[in-house]
Amino acid sequence: MSEHKLRNDIILASALLLIAALAYSIIHSVMHKGSLAIVSIDGVDVAEYRLDEDIEIEIPIENGHSNTLTIKDGKAFITYADCPDKLCVKRGGIHLTGQTIVCLPHKLVVRIEGEGGGVDAG
Repeated sequence: MSEHKLRNDIILASALLLIAALAYSIIHSVMHKGSLAIVSIDGVDVAEYRLDEDIEIEIPIENGHSNTLTIKDGKAFITYADCPDKLCVKRGGIHLTGQTIVCLPHKLVVRIEGEGGGVDAG
C-alpha cells in the first residue's frame, strides 16, 4: 500500500471517529434521566409509573395475552411477554427520556419521559 493511500485512510478513519463522537455527544446531551414510564397500548396511553418506585405490573393485552413491566433501580424493563419473538424482553432496561421498549405483536410501547412529559423535560 502506498504511503499516500495509507495517509488518506488514516484521515478518513479519524474523520469518521470524530463524527461518531460528535453524534454520540449530541444525542446524549438531549436525553436526560427520565422520571416516568408511560405505557401505551395501540397508541393510547393507559398508565404511567414513577421510575423511583420499584414495582412489577402485569399488563393485560387483548385475547388473554400479557406483558410484565418491572421498574427496579430507576429503570423500566419488560421482564415477561408471551409474544413469539420476545424482542421487548431482550431490549433491556430504559431510563433516559425518549427511550422506548416496543412489543409489536401486542401493540405495546413503554416510553420514558420527564416529570413534565416529553423528551425535553427532565
